[in-house]
Amino acid sequence: MRSHRMEYFVIGLVAGAVGGIVLGLLFAPDSGVRTRRRLANEALRVADTARSVADRAERAAELVGSRMDHYLGRDEEVAWRKVRELREGVQKYSRTVMMP
Repeated sequence: MRSHRMEYFVIGLVAGAVGGIVLGLLFAPDSGVRTRRRLANEALRVADTARSVADRAERAAELVGSRMDHYLGRDEEVAWRKVRELREGVQKYSRTVMMP
């Protein structure tokens, strides 16, 4: 249930960002070239931030995985699978943001 909340939060966050971008384009005071350049720069900034968050999530997952192995004796494959899922999600998001 908690993961569904996070999914809905991320979906809402992305939908809000897209809506904001669309409204910004509709009411932009700058020319198309300047607006596109500014959007491209912002997309690069967002992609860098997403990569940074993914790196932090990976480190956190590694820490959680090692603690789980220690306390529960579980295989760390579970933690690495989550790390891969997070990384793939961030990569998909980055590709989506970077598309013109």
